[in-house]
Amino acid sequence: MTQCGRLQDFKNNPQKFVDEVSAIIKKQMRYFIVNGIKYEKLGDEHYYAQELFQDEELNGYLNKNMLEANKSVYKHVIYDSDVEQKFAQSFEKSQNVKVYAKLPIWFKIDTPLGSYNPDWAVLVDHNDEERLYFVVETKGSILDELLRPKEQAKIDCGKAHFKALGGDVNFTVADSFDTFMDKVAG
Repeated sequence: MTQCGRLQDFKNNPQKFVDEVSAIIKKQMRYFIVNGIKYEKLGDEHYYAQELFQDEELNGYLNKNMLEANKSVYKHVIYDSDVEQKFAQSFEKSQNVKVYAKLPIWFKIDTPLGSYNPDWAVLVDHNDEERLYFVVETKGSILDELLRPKEQAKIDCGKAHFKALGGDVNFTVADSFDTFMDKVAG
């Protein structure tokens, strides 16, 4: 405490000081866990609940954060940002995109830092080969250092999770549709 210059803070309120230091240490410990995260597929069969796409109520503000869709599993796509809006518009225009879905809020991956909700599932036809990009994480920047540490750590967990699912599942981070298509082509 003397080397960090916080001895006076400790003397003023020892309990509060210890609580805050403990919270900082626990937060950092969760980040360290991410570095060694490993997901394993349990069993040979996959389970998904398609009925959730059908039964979940689609909420949005028409002409505010929703656009009409022809290639989505819904008649309208709700987007959370301008980046997501541009992605949805590009998915609709692209001849390579067969079908896509904005993943609903209930679609979560458990991580040591809390649940992680990816953005999209996209079926792409590239060179007469269909590839399922089950999760496409769209961010305004693809540079790791520009993302918040917790956000980057959750993305890293998502990558590890989908890598464990095997070769049929592709995961990518893209800041634009063109970046996404470059990764599909690569």
